[in-house]
Amino acid sequence: MTTGLTRRTLVQRGAAGITLLSLPGLLAACGGGGGGGGGNEVKDVLRFSNWPLYIDFDEKTKKRPTLDEFTAKTGIKVDYFEDINDNASYFGKIQGPLSQGRGIDRDIIVMTDNSRFPKLLIDKGWVEKLDKSKIPNISNLIDAQQSPSFDPDRSYSLPWQSGMTGIAWNENVTGPVTSVGQLLDDPKLKGKVTMLTEMADSVGLVMLANGDDPSKVTDATFNKAIDRITKAVDSGQIRRFTGNDYAQPLTKGDLAAVVGWSGDAIQLLADNPKLKWELPQDGGMIWTDNMLIPKGGSVPTASTYMDFVYDPTVAAKIAAYVNYVTPVKGAKEALAASDPKTAQNPLIFPDDATLAKTHSFDATALNNETYIAAWQKVLGA
Repeated sequence: MTTGLTRRTLVQRGAAGITLLSLPGLLAACGGGGGGGGGNEVKDVLRFSNWPLYIDFDEKTKKRPTLDEFTAKTGIKVDYFEDINDNASYFGKIQGPLSQGRGIDRDIIVMTDNSRFPKLLIDKGWVEKLDKSKIPNISNLIDAQQSPSFDPDRSYSLPWQSGMTGIAWNENVTGPVTSVGQLLDDPKLKGKVTMLTEMADSVGLVMLANGDDPSKVTDATFNKAIDRITKAVDSGQIRRFTGNDYAQPLTKGDLAAVVGWSGDAIQLLADNPKLKWELPQDGGMIWTDNMLIPKGGSVPTASTYMDFVYDPTVAAKIAAYVNYVTPVKGAKEALAASDPKTAQNPLIFPDDATLAKTHSFDATALNNETYIAAWQKVLGA
């Protein structure tokens, strides 16, 4: 990225300085109609909602090159909205119209699978099936993303970008912190550790450390992880739970080690070589932001765009700018000729062995009210 902000930074800061479509504005746009229009014909305009700073942008021309390339190739203009600030608030904006059978004037929206909302949208029938006949490049979807628990056949979703959850530490304060067990139990780290507020990230990592599978959560494995985290909170090992506001205290050395995201790590490590980030020995978590077609959206138009961004050359341009993990096979090779340094970054282009160490969180568990209440209690909410 050319800016010092990651997408998740903006999420935590409330997207300060970004003009977002307000709730009244969105509902007015949804207004009594069928949204993107549906139908079997490709439309002249694609209406696409995404998170801020999440697609390539040319600072000189103030344009988005791959969107312009898509229009030049297909004749389809893109109305692009950076109006998703977090999963919960965006779902709150769209659930009213969708629950009433109305469209939201969008053809593609992007939501995160370690939130409860992609599965909820699918289960409620509020998203359209992809037209895979218009997405031959779906064959470029990496193996690790083929069959998520919330959409096992990828009938309704395709990944936009992903990020990994692991452990970051400051070598000015501590030696390597390579396991969750060390993070939670090493007395030398007491009071200098934080974990993430996201249940899927923190509970998932502890489940892996316990030898359990976070993609298939049971009451027993969930409670075992919660008990272990609670013990670390009560003992003072964990100072607090954070978004990515761990970045500054970790950089200053006020924190020794944190559960943190790979997208943040790319920028933090570039500015401070004493900071390190790794997947824990027992494995890490992976979260994915997914493209979905809301009810009323144009399936042919959205599917045409999805095919376009699954071309490795296009995917490489997007990944090089946003610095998250691309889901598209061949993107690394496509980028290597023009930007070999970025192409060799293992946090943007992790190898198969690294991806094999990452796990997704059980989508059904994310919607379990008992689990949600238990996690909120741990957070002190």
